[in-house]
Amino acid sequence: MKKAPNPSLQEMLATERRARLAAEQLLESKHAELTRANRRLGMHARQLTDEILQQRREVREVRSEAAALKGQASQAQKDLERAHRQATVAERRLWDALETIQDGFAVFNRRDQLLIANRAYLSLFDGLDGIRPGITYGELLQLLVDEGVVDIGAETPGSWLDMMLERWHGDRIEPMVLRLWNDTYVKLMDRRGQDGDLVSLVLDITDTIRYEREIEDARQRAEAAARAKAAFLANMSHEIRTPMNGVVGMSDLLIESDLDEEQRLYAETIKNSAEALLVIINDVLDYSKIEAEKLVLHPEPFDLERAIHEILVLLQSSAGEKGLDLLVDYDMFLPTRFVADPGRIRQILTNLIGNAVKFTVTGHVLVRVTGYHQEDGPFFNLHVTVEDTGIGIAADKLGLIFGEFSQVEDERNRKFEGTGLGLAITQQLVGMMGGEIWVDSVPGEGSCFGFQLTIPEVEPPVATDFSLPGGLHSAMVVDDLPINRMILEKQLTAMGLRVATYRSAMAALNDDPGRFDLVLFDNDMAEMDGLAFAARLRAKGGANPVILMTANPSHLDAHEADLQGIFAVVQKPMLRRDLHLRLHELADAISAAAARPAPAARPRMRLLAAEDNKTNQLVFSKMIKQLDLDVTFANDGIEAVELFRSVAPHLVFMDISMPQMDGKEATRRIREIEARDGLERTPICALTAHAMEGDDQGILEAGLDFYLTKPLRRQEILDRIRAHVPEGIEIDRPEEAPG
Repeated sequence: MKKAPNPSLQEMLATERRARLAAEQLLESKHAELTRANRRLGMHARQLTDEILQQRREVREVRSEAAALKGQASQAQKDLERAHRQATVAERRLWDALETIQDGFAVFNRRDQLLIANRAYLSLFDGLDGIRPGITYGELLQLLVDEGVVDIGAETPGSWLDMMLERWHGDRIEPMVLRLWNDTYVKLMDRRGQDGDLVSLVLDITDTIRYEREIEDARQRAEAAARAKAAFLANMSHEIRTPMNGVVGMSDLLIESDLDEEQRLYAETIKNSAEALLVIINDVLDYSKIEAEKLVLHPEPFDLERAIHEILVLLQSSAGEKGLDLLVDYDMFLPTRFVADPGRIRQILTNLIGNAVKFTVTGHVLVRVTGYHQEDGPFFNLHVTVEDTGIGIAADKLGLIFGEFSQVEDERNRKFEGTGLGLAITQQLVGMMGGEIWVDSVPGEGSCFGFQLTIPEVEPPVATDFSLPGGLHSAMVVDDLPINRMILEKQLTAMGLRVATYRSAMAALNDDPGRFDLVLFDNDMAEMDGLAFAARLRAKGGANPVILMTANPSHLDAHEADLQGIFAVVQKPMLRRDLHLRLHELADAISAAAARPAPAARPRMRLLAAEDNKTNQLVFSKMIKQLDLDVTFANDGIEAVELFRSVAPHLVFMDISMPQMDGKEATRRIREIEARDGLERTPICALTAHAMEGDDQGILEAGLDFYLTKPLRRQEILDRIRAHVPEGIEIDRPEEAPG
């Protein structure tokens, strides 16, 4: 192998120079890179310094904020602790308040579970086990039903539970009232919140319910009083005109007649009717005056016994319709004339006796008067009682009997009408006179109203002598009513007679009536009336003078021929002095009796009069008694229609206000009969106590031809009859014919 030559110095130097240049270049390059790196490092250092400074600032800020937040957190902790303490106190106070109130309070969650409840709410369940938080509302209801805590009435347990749950889950829960087992009433008020929880309130409204009942009772009583007042005022016109009819009719008769016994009866009836009318008119005024303490009494002398008899004469018609006996037991040795307000005394007696008649269907009404003289002065202590055998009053109603506008309402007396003022006014009047009034009653057996007054006797007192002439020594009394026999026996014994009493006509006839100087016989006995008894007595040869006692003497007017041998017909009850006077006149009166000849038969005008009031029938018959007429009375509209067919009247007088069928309807039925049977139109005249404007139109539209208003005028009645006398019939009686 060929060996390379050694390099020269020059080449070595060149190589070294090249190497040195390359190194310098490399050094210069590295120096430049280092410079650049230093610059970058300086920039980074500056940036890092800036970042460090920024971070230091941020750290200082964070540390400052952290210190502030630490203070705030500490304050918040303190505030939270204070709020918690306050919430705890508020909760305790709220719960104490909920426990204090008497109403129940409970909260249920959205699953209908009980969360909390106060003691008042839990007390509704009367200590039942299982009533604790967590129980559902449905389970509560089931316990209420199962344990009988709530009164579900006629509902079945299942239907009641369904109803209560349907209410609970409704969109709007309505309040509801429940009655509990102990007659307590609670009101449920439930409200559901937005989160589904439900607040339930149970309010005890027992006192409210009772108060509402009291208010309702008071309202009903007030309405009843208002209705009674309205009915009273509505009937006032009719009530006034009915007794006025008796006043005017009897006045006409009194003017045209002589003062014989019949006229005396008419005069008494006039006076009685006037007093009854004044009582009806003045009831409301009296009551208002008494309330205002403006009623003034006017004492003056009056006859107490006569006042009682006058009232009984007035009530005899209504009593006779029922077959009632009106009796007076006036102490034989008690004076009759006293000093008091006679009008108010009559008002008291009319109210008490009128009520007794109204509420008595069978039996009797007895007025008993007793008394005694006080030691100091001319004062008498009077006791007046009105006893009846009527329907009676229940014990729990006696306290209401003297209330104003008050009537005892039950199934027995609902048919009896009245103003409801009479007994209230009576009690007030007795109190104003310094007396007292009372009532005793047994339901189904009767009542006894009584009052006591201390009033002076008229001075000087009138001596009473009930002795009889020597011709009368003994008397036979025949009456089926034991109390009447007792009263007559007591009166006749006080006159010095020996008295034997008999309960029936056959018992008297089976004895020896001839051994008595006088026979007093009740005409109105079921077994045998007075005329038949007198005939049987005469048939046995008895010549005893007979006094016939009857509640309705006018009923014997048509039997004048049968009254031969009857000494006197007297109206029951009799005044003591009237009976005494009759016995004094007995000897002279027997020879004066004479029979009246019967009138000759001739065609008569036929009248049909429909009138339900017996007194008005009597008044009407007396008004037309001077005419020779064939009069038939109908007691109501139904009877008027029936009698129209059989009587075939020439003229009809039709009362408008009648029970069962009124006059308008009866007239329509009569017009239908005429149209159906082809009969001529019968004139029909209405008799009405209503005279308000427009009444005449309704009367004429019902088919009546004309009308007369009560009180009736005698001349108007006679003129209407004369205007319709059929041809060929004479209505004037022969003894009263003109010329």
